[in-house]
Amino acid sequence: MLHIIDQQKTLLNTFLAQLRDIDVQTDRMRFRRNLERIGELMAYEISKTLSYTKRVVETPLGEAEMEVIDDRIVLATILRAGLPFHSGFLNYFDNAQNAFVSAYRKYSKDGTFNIKVEYISCCDLTDKTLILVDPMLATGSSLVLAYEALCERGGKPKHTHFASVIASEEGLEYVKKHVSAEETTLWTATVDEELTLQSYIVPGLGDAGDLAYGEKL
Repeated sequence: MLHIIDQQKTLLNTFLAQLRDIDVQTDRMRFRRNLERIGELMAYEISKTLSYTKRVVETPLGEAEMEVIDDRIVLATILRAGLPFHSGFLNYFDNAQNAFVSAYRKYSKDGTFNIKVEYISCCDLTDKTLILVDPMLATGSSLVLAYEALCERGGKPKHTHFASVIASEEGLEYVKKHVSAEETTLWTATVDEELTLQSYIVPGLGDAGDLAYGEKL
């Protein structure tokens, strides 16, 4: 199942517009904060689909029956652009376990590239709810490789939510083709149609990692 959040008119669209705006995004702190805010809003949307159980809470004046999340959540992200986005999710799922994957594009002289996974930090994922977040879903190959690496290391999650800020149509189709639809749900703030020859999303917003933390060599 695919959820596209900007199809609704909400505050998320304001933060997304600022992320894209070439005159606003040069403020790195604001760029990181907007990624974090979108993460918070998407965490709230995902929370509506989780399992809940009733719990009695004692107040100073009596008892209240509440429904609280029953899922055991693991938040995962791909370094480095995913860190502020991940922080937004962690602000809301503050008791979640966490996992991290280091993946990068290794380019050849002809301009083509392969995705290399170098580092994984992961807990046991068996029968847990995995939320794997990455701001830009371009080709989809990084997300799928990260998911496969996490499952290989930590076991099979009960269900996985993939969350991005901007996804390309091609990237979404790639993920749908390579992961089980019954075991995963896709979430994105918005969808762009085009990818460049270098596999950057257009209109997109540029390089999210560089905008958040500065240009790399």
